[in-house]
Amino acid sequence: MDIDIRELIDDEDDENQEEMTAQKVLQNVERAWLNEKFSPEILPHQTDYVECLLEQIKGMEGNLAKLSKTDPKVDLHKLELERIKFVITSYLRTRLKKIESFCVSVLEEEATRSEEDKYLSPAELQFAKEFALNADNHFDTILRHMPQLYNKLDRNKKIIEPNLNSFVFLKCNKHIDSVIIKNTLEGQEEEIVLEDNSQHLMPYSSVAEFVKNGTVQLI
Repeated sequence: MDIDIRELIDDEDDENQEEMTAQKVLQNVERAWLNEKFSPEILPHQTDYVECLLEQIKGMEGNLAKLSKTDPKVDLHKLELERIKFVITSYLRTRLKKIESFCVSVLEEEATRSEEDKYLSPAELQFAKEFALNADNHFDTILRHMPQLYNKLDRNKKIIEPNLNSFVFLKCNKHIDSVIIKNTLEGQEEEIVLEDNSQHLMPYSSVAEFVKNGTVQLI
């Protein structure tokens, strides 16, 4: 059963309710989670939404504690809160896994972006730098014990990049006049139109920018 999380928010907040409601924040986090889960590359972080939802969860847990244990809605609300926590945890873990898998390429690309266009949150960037440093130290320690012929590792050979040509399922949130699909085998391109609410299977590289601007939702 789908529970509206607004039922767990104090009524007294309604008068001062901001445009971005708890329900909208949850929807944004869920969309970001699915996109992150199914995209081959790491996407721009949604830390502000995550932190906002975590604050809402604290309030909802407080309101839940005030309800009578005999209230039939208590168990349903608890299940909904656990579902929300799972979404947040899965979203953050997915991003950390991508950072670990593509650490060098992620850091190199991040260094080319302006402060306003960063894909990583400050905490994620710090994690990525520390992970890269520890990985380098680990490799250096191992290579020192290898024969001289093998104890030098080309940095470029350590760079693992996501496969942007992998196929993804997607749903269009609005009409798109032009999407270019590249045929990597034949070296040809095809231009297609994506209708609103239509669903497709195609290379991620063809819709990467539409995923990032919210025009397309990965499913």
